Amino acid sequence: MCGHGSDVVPIVSHASRPSVMLVGQAPGKVEAAGGKPFAGRAGKTLFRWLERAGLDEETARRRIYIAAVTRCYPGPSPSGRGDRVPSSKEQESCAVWLEEELEIIRPKLLIPVGRLAITRFLPNLPLDQLIGRSHDVAHVGGRSIAIPLPHPSGASSWIHQGDHPRLLERALNMIGRELERLGIGAGPSNRSVA
Repeated sequence: MCGHGSDVVPIVSHASRPSVMLVGQAPGKVEAAGGKPFAGRAGKTLFRWLERAGLDEETARRRIYIAAVTRCYPGPSPSGRGDRVPSSKEQESCAVWLEEELEIIRPKLLIPVGRLAITRFLPNLPLDQLIGRSHDVAHVGGRSIAIPLPHPSGASSWIHQGDHPRLLERALNMIGRELERLGIGAGPSNRSVA
């Protein structure tokens, strides 16, 4: 057991016949209250990004299976900024969910979002060595092309540093091309980073 009370309900995706899987860190407070993944401020940013990759929010929710490293809201960060990062024990307790989802869905495209999800599938390297690149990854569901994204939370400053906006744009263009290849979306737009 994970230690959360019986009143805590895991957040689940309702995508139908997905070939793409997006994996985040954990639901936030807004998601926990409404039961919908990426429904808060970070979700608004994420769906703006996906729109630049050629996929509106409604289509993204319908065609991309949205999962997380942990299934329940871990609570606020002790620093008062953002949400608490799920503990190793919580991640281990929830691992069976993610592994079973990977086995069922067998995604062709995997989009890990944020450090915790990225290191679940890729080496623990600086984000600027991972974002903006395509990676071939093996997991319990087979092999996927993984194109990581930074965490869309306002608590993350990575996106505003150095050439990171360019790396994000490159990642979104790559995602757009993969979505188009899979018959989902219209391909990347030519808008610049906002």
